[in-house]
Amino acid sequence: MDSSGHQGAATRRAIRTRFAIPAIAASLALLLVPAPAARAADDKPSAADQTCLGCHGADGMEKTLADGDKLSLHVDGDTFAKSVHAPLGCTGCHTNIDLQSHPPASNDIKSAREFSLTAVNICRTCHSDKFDEWDTSVHAALVRDGNVRAPLCTGCHSPHAVIKGAAATIEQIPCQRCHQDIYKAYLGSVHAQARQNPATSYAPVCSGCHGAHAIKPVVTLGGPKAACLGCHADALEKHQAWLPNAALHFDIVSCPACHAPGAERQVDLMIYDKRSQAQVTEEGVPQFEPRPGATDTDESLDAMALWRLLTGLNNTDRTSNIVLHGRLEVRTGPEAHRLAAKTKALSNCATCHSHGSDAFENVTISVVGQDGRRIRQEASPGVLTSAISTRSVGGFYAIGATRVRLLDVLLILGFFGGLAFWVGHLTIRWLYKHYGLNRS
Repeated sequence: MDSSGHQGAATRRAIRTRFAIPAIAASLALLLVPAPAARAADDKPSAADQTCLGCHGADGMEKTLADGDKLSLHVDGDTFAKSVHAPLGCTGCHTNIDLQSHPPASNDIKSAREFSLTAVNICRTCHSDKFDEWDTSVHAALVRDGNVRAPLCTGCHSPHAVIKGAAATIEQIPCQRCHQDIYKAYLGSVHAQARQNPATSYAPVCSGCHGAHAIKPVVTLGGPKAACLGCHADALEKHQAWLPNAALHFDIVSCPACHAPGAERQVDLMIYDKRSQAQVTEEGVPQFEPRPGATDTDESLDAMALWRLLTGLNNTDRTSNIVLHGRLEVRTGPEAHRLAAKTKALSNCATCHSHGSDAFENVTISVVGQDGRRIRQEASPGVLTSAISTRSVGGFYAIGATRVRLLDVLLILGFFGGLAFWVGHLTIRWLYKHYGLNRS
């Protein structure tokens, strides 16, 4: 097992370990009380909590950890008194305190990350339902994989400053701590503008589309469509009034591709197993091949490499039927969140349905990673116009849209050839009926 595997295993063991409060961090409480301290009517810390805050209310109180990092031990008393945890008091969470030896002579904490990992189970004591939701999320998958930046409970919720409803305000959205680029893009969106208007203050923030704890990557064939239709349930009906084949567009065009008009668009070819009705994961997929003559910095797949990839996947397992599902989408996460008002949405068919459209020159191939997110590989410009791609794009071919001229020509020839056969057949029958019978 490699180092990341060891780190992931260590992380899982840490989360499952019974929570034991490090004595130095437990110094938030100096006095045991028989019941949780009641919250004062004037939003002031209780007498017992004020005893703890006698030390921990001091600005700059911190501990140097074994790795040299600093762990803050400061708690703002006024903020804590207004928090949802105030009725519990300090000892509601910090129960393992030995008053006779507090603070301890020594208490080594290896790192702030280790401290946060051990703190997870104390949150789980009261919030087991939220923990179970989080455990199914992409964040939990990253933690299990050993990613030290993946958020735990305290990464989003400061335990001493959890104010009910605060996360619903734009300024307090905790997601911005890790997703600053997406947050800035959201601030310029129609959703953020509506959120700040009292008449439309129900407009979504991050959790409105992604959920608060059971956060999943957007890897389904519908992409963000499911989240959008949660509020815009009549969107398909409204589009059918002016958009030809609206249902097909909803299946293969991501909503931001039109509703983020300034974004750069691309076609993503998702490797998909038709028999299992699921996207193919990275496990078992051979390494993407660079096209002949490609440099180390240019590893995009050309049409031949793509054809070999699909052929290899279908030959290795006869129980599968591997195809490509294409979807038009924006290239980056921030662009997907920079949604404009519907009056500014793209509605000109020529934007995509014209020769040389930029979106069809920017192509990626994708599989699903172990954490549920898509892993993409760049494809060469022109991969959707090559005759070699005829078989590769058969799973999502649409005349005039996929840009494979050979398929368009063959389809047109097939249509008119079939029409000519029946016209010729009926013509011969008519001639035979009117002239052949007269001769006899």
